[in-house]
Amino acid sequence: MAKATIQDSLTISLSVSDRHKSADWYSEMLGFGVMFHADEAGWSEIMTKTPGVTIGLSEHGEPSPGSTTPVFGVGDINEARGNLEKAGVKFDGETMVIEGMVKLATFADPDGNVLMLAQDLSGQG
Repeated sequence: MAKATIQDSLTISLSVSDRHKSADWYSEMLGFGVMFHADEAGWSEIMTKTPGVTIGLSEHGEPSPGSTTPVFGVGDINEARGNLEKAGVKFDGETMVIEGMVKLATFADPDGNVLMLAQDLSGQG
């Protein structure tokens, strides 16, 4: 059976009320570095001390603490998604594209835990 080819990167997506304030907290309290703020996408990303692991801060008016989503990096999201779908994995809607930034596809494990695949479109990853 074909599988999704996961790269050596993992972003843990957190729902927050203020990305900038949260990024400052992670920087000050845990020593993590702010990578970027993408205000147009409502997204900020910070680098943890673990190689290949970042925390993505997704801004919401009413955040959902405890609803963490692991986002696995892939080189070709269409291929990875297709292989998982052939194996019976159900995806939640179409692949979302944020031009010049990322392609995202959301799915769940057998217990309903939300997971995502992400293909970097920025040329940085």
